[in-house]
Order: sequence, then C-alpha cells, then structure tokens
Amino acid sequence: MTPPPETTPYARGRINDLDIEVVIGDIADQPDVDAIVNAANAQLAPGGGVCGAIFAAAGYDELSAACEPLAPIEPGTAVLTPAFRLPNRAILHACGPRYGSDANPGELLAACYRNLLELAERHRLASLAIPAIATGIYGFPAEQATEICIRTIRQASRQSHHLKRIRFVLHDAAMARRYAERLAAPDAKAQRA
Repeated sequence: MTPPPETTPYARGRINDLDIEVVIGDIADQPDVDAIVNAANAQLAPGGGVCGAIFAAAGYDELSAACEPLAPIEPGTAVLTPAFRLPNRAILHACGPRYGSDANPGELLAACYRNLLELAERHRLASLAIPAIATGIYGFPAEQATEICIRTIRQASRQSHHLKRIRFVLHDAAMARRYAERLAAPDAKAQRA
C-alpha cells in the first residue's frame, strides 16, 4: 500500500516574494499546486525516477503524445504540457545537464531553473512543485545542485509576478536537509532584506 503524500513541510522559508516549502514526497502527488516539474530527458520520453512516476500518473499515452512534437530539448531548457490525469494545470519538463559529460553543467542547471520560472510567469502559474533536477542518474552532486537551485531562484524570482509558492519535493531526508540548510543560509536571508 502506498503511504499518503507528505503534508507537513520539512522546512519553510521565503525567497523574495515566494513562499518556499521543502517536503519529502512524491512529485506526482501534489494536488494543491498549479504545476509539477518533470526532471526530463532530452527526448521527453518516459524514464525512471521522477520522470517515470510522472508519466505513470499522468498517463503514458497522453503525455507521450504531447511530448513527442516538443522533443528533443537541450539541457537547460524547459517546456510545458498539459497534466492530463494529474490534478495539476500543467507539467513543466526541464532537461538537466549530465554531470561529467555536458559542458558547463552548473550554468545549464541554473538555466533550467530560470526557464522554469519564466514558463511559470508566462502561463500565470501561482505554484510549482520541483524535484532535485539532475541529481539522480544525471549525477549532479547534490550539495552543488542545491546551492545552484536556491541561488538561481533567488535571482530569477525577482521578475516573478504570478508565481507565489514553490514546493521542493525531495526523495529523502538527506536531500530535504540540504535544501532546508541552503534556504536558511545567511546569504538567503540577506537577499530577502
């Protein structure tokens, strides 16, 4: 039997005008957000991990048909599809870099987050659920990826008018702790002042 989704945030905070939550849970089970983010591959094809869970919950056939004309996408880019069987308005698909093989992986990962926030703004999304992009089979070191994520969102969210809430949906307590610590870091507080 599948456990119920995590409802109590591991941590909360603010970045600029955004409410931030850190939870341990299933990215495909976030019914109270406008859109979820898929850690996608360049072909926007069903995969493992986050990607596989999202395709299974949204419906393989419907989501595959929506993704096919948008593929391939480059690392660092993001596209939007309907959410189909999910209770969300949309799925944002972000292709992270492969650490160790893509050139400038840090900049490509930052571009993922900038492009996600731009898509959210363009489509007037008020809330997003985001996984730890590129930290699974793409091998991006978790500590470095977390720092890039929070720093980029801090910078890019200054141009956000519609987006009000981001929930980081992570797979374990160690990753949640990294996000909570980075969110509470002095440089994050200084940026809010």
